[in-house]
Amino acid sequence: MSRVCDLTGKRAMVGNNVSHAMNKTKRKFSVNLVKKRFYLAEEDRWITLRVAASTIKTINKNGLAAVLKNAKANGFIK
Repeated sequence: MSRVCDLTGKRAMVGNNVSHAMNKTKRKFSVNLVKKRFYLAEEDRWITLRVAASTIKTINKNGLAAVLKNAKANGFIK
């Protein structure tokens, strides 16, 4: 399964490891994904999502309903 956030679409970035001698080798910056259950009050049910840690902070700030609405508008959920 690809490591992509369900609500924001965040995925791994590609960059370089840089040594003291400035030698560069490719590396991957992974997303900090967490499998988390959220209570959706509008539908009176629990949903399980794989979201980034930064997305959990956004949900705490804006609320789950607003983040789901934004994700649907951006095409990350159907």
